[in-house]
Amino acid sequence: MPLPSFHMIDAAPRPVAPFSHAAEVDGWVHLTGQMPTWPAEPDRPLPDGIEAQTRRVMDNLILVLQGLDLSLRNVVQARVYITDFDRDYAAMNAVYTGYFEAGKLPARTCIGVNGLAVGALVEIDMVARRP
Repeated sequence: MPLPSFHMIDAAPRPVAPFSHAAEVDGWVHLTGQMPTWPAEPDRPLPDGIEAQTRRVMDNLILVLQGLDLSLRNVVQARVYITDFDRDYAAMNAVYTGYFEAGKLPARTCIGVNGLAVGALVEIDMVARRP
């Protein structure tokens, strides 16, 4: 089995901790969870509310995928972490679902957590597969 490759994507947000944007081995690409931070303005306040934060997170994941010549069509699995499950689950789902083709949703787990880095309401990581 080959050793993994580690990727940093210039257009993607600056990581909030010591990690790569993605790690890849044997065609499988594991994307680090993205926060609702702004790529060009890392110190800008986070968007307000779960809908805006979910959009920013998904857009950041798209930036990472594009930097690897991939798209959401390559995503096979996602994990969503939200800090207020009861309040935000339905609204997050409404935004998240809109990023995918109808009937082509990746497998997914959604986990309620008691806190996320930078005070975010949502974080999403993904696994993609090269064709």
